[in-house]
Amino acid sequence: MIKLGITGGIGSGKSYVSRLLESWGIPVYDTDREAKRLTLTHPEIRRELIALLGEEVYCGQQLNKTLLAGYLFASRAHAERVNHIIHPRVYEDFLLWADGLKQQGRELVGMESAILFESGFDRAVDRVLMVYAPLEIRISRAMERDGVPEERVRERIAAQMDEELKCKRADFILTNDGINPVEPQLRQIIQELGCIKACK
Repeated sequence: MIKLGITGGIGSGKSYVSRLLESWGIPVYDTDREAKRLTLTHPEIRRELIALLGEEVYCGQQLNKTLLAGYLFASRAHAERVNHIIHPRVYEDFLLWADGLKQQGRELVGMESAILFESGFDRAVDRVLMVYAPLEIRISRAMERDGVPEERVRERIAAQMDEELKCKRADFILTNDGINPVEPQLRQIIQELGCIKACK
């Protein structure tokens, strides 16, 4: 089995690429979605977040998002503490998920993560696909999608790892600029991985 990491900055279109793979029958693990699930259900995450922030970080079976966000955004050190609690469990959960699919005979699975390199999730995958789009296109897409002003999008982009650095570390670069069609590029990448059957 090949585990393919899928990353890209805000507005790059990595989720579109993941949905395309899923439409071809290739399972994709969404780290954002699974991190939220694990934060509510994983006993060790719950125990450590309570130790860090107090019982009020959970309201029954729900997360006190206001409290957690206030802590997270207060400083980089705070964010790192929370990430140190959650990211290792996401990493482990992905490997268990992928192993289960390997037992079923799957030859290719994906892991979608905006912070693939920053979180160390790249160590859990065999190859990395970077979804790239020019800055102005990314800003425009994110503004339209999230309904936020340009300044907010630029702040979020500035807080992320540099796109050019991600490109250098990736095995494949897929250009999603509205000019080059995405689907043929993605099929070519899958074929280069030797997983031709996966996208038939």
